[in-house]
Amino acid sequence: MKGKRFKKVLKFIFLYIPLSFFLLSISLIAILKWVPVYATPLMVVRSVQFAGKEDFKTVKRWRSLERINDNLAMAVMASEDTRFIDHNGFDWTEIENAVEASKRGKRLRGASTISQQTAKNVFLLPSRSWIRKGFEAYFTLGIELIWGKKRIMEVYLNVAEMGPGIYGAEAAARELFGKSADKLTARESALIAAALPNPLRRRADRPSAYHSSRASSIQRMMGLIARPEWLDEDKPKKVKSKR
Repeated sequence: MKGKRFKKVLKFIFLYIPLSFFLLSISLIAILKWVPVYATPLMVVRSVQFAGKEDFKTVKRWRSLERINDNLAMAVMASEDTRFIDHNGFDWTEIENAVEASKRGKRLRGASTISQQTAKNVFLLPSRSWIRKGFEAYFTLGIELIWGKKRIMEVYLNVAEMGPGIYGAEAAARELFGKSADKLTARESALIAAALPNPLRRRADRPSAYHSSRASSIQRMMGLIARPEWLDEDKPKKVKSKR
């Protein structure tokens, strides 16, 4: 009897739990391909972390990609992931560069793609462990296969932390520059992108000398990287006047 129970426990642990997790996670990924992401684990963590501060508030407004200026998508690619439209979720070139830099004793470089950051933001708690990195890789593959690049960019631009309590392009545009996301200029977009590595300390509307210099580098890179075709989808076409 004990042997049978032990086998049932092992079967439950190694078969039913992984299978249930797979089915639930795939279902959630599929749902979020169409449903806006209104809250993330990071938003909950930040709300608890800053619960005692009177001036802290969470600002979040979902906007479709068509209602966010293309400048911001180009800026985050220039800043965070120049090979976004080409890779399958993982930038192996950047990963190899990070490994080589580490071997030479240099500071560990970040190599997370926009896809990885989106997977982490939407599905996982902010932590540092190999287990979390494993789940991050799993969800990255899932959104690459089910969502596609356009949806990944749309979700990223709506959930990324862009300032203290500020999440997404629309909230950042209104809180930092007093305008809607579809009116963001190339410079404003570059300033927001330059703040992404440390949005709790860097303010896009009050940039330091380093922040401003970094934004200028991002602006230059925006003109050099390839523009995704899907940025022009569903945009009204300009009619040439007949003269």
